Amino acid sequence: MARRLEYVLSVAGFDPSGGAGVLADAKTFENQKVMGLGVVSAVTYQHESLYVGTKWLPFEEIQRQLDPLFEKYKIDWVKVGLIQDFEVLTRLVDYLVFRNPKVKIILDPILKPTAAKESFSEQINCDKFRTIAPKLFMITPNWEEIKLLLPDQDPIEGASTLSADCHVFLKGGHRTEKLGYDTLFVKRGQKSFSYKSKQHVKYPKHGSGCVLSSAILSNLAKGYTLHKSCLLAKRYIEDFLNSNSTLLGWHNR
Repeated sequence: MARRLEYVLSVAGFDPSGGAGVLADAKTFENQKVMGLGVVSAVTYQHESLYVGTKWLPFEEIQRQLDPLFEKYKIDWVKVGLIQDFEVLTRLVDYLVFRNPKVKIILDPILKPTAAKESFSEQINCDKFRTIAPKLFMITPNWEEIKLLLPDQDPIEGASTLSADCHVFLKGGHRTEKLGYDTLFVKRGQKSFSYKSKQHVKYPKHGSGCVLSSAILSNLAKGYTLHKSCLLAKRYIEDFLNSNSTLLGWHNR
């Protein structure tokens, strides 16, 4: 019996190096055996170790890319990456829900890309964020991003706070203690799961957060449970991080 083809969508920046953004998401989707679609939210001028600048696409240009995709495909799963500001993020989320009221959105809140000197999306503070969080399925902040969203709380406490509105997968690559421990906070505080690395990570990678969130999305689209999807994504990102000694990883699982 032929396996059902699942369409998943990434709305993210275009990184010419392919290490992050919509290109990295597309590579992950392909490897994970889902049909990946991509919409560009910004063009970044960079490679994996140098950031020069960003050209933001207005929401109208993002919507022009989205319209034909939603007219053609049944899209139940969307990953959102680099977005200019809170206004564009709000309009995008509202658009996605309008096109598919059952859509499940995973937001990777890139408040400060690794290669950039300045911080993006500074308008997305906690109070504003919580006005749209109930429309999201999950957010996947790293240690530093959760501290930007909730500067007055410990990252673990802050992630737990946000899980009142949606699932939170707190990435542990920037932790000072228990480096590499990731934690899933299930929506409304039902329970949490911790994910310890099985491999010693020898080589950091540009765009690893993009890859991880896209892997979680892919597994969910294929029908795995939330916990299993996060666990499989954790193992995938470990292989990706250790795939070679450069800042650009191989998707060779």
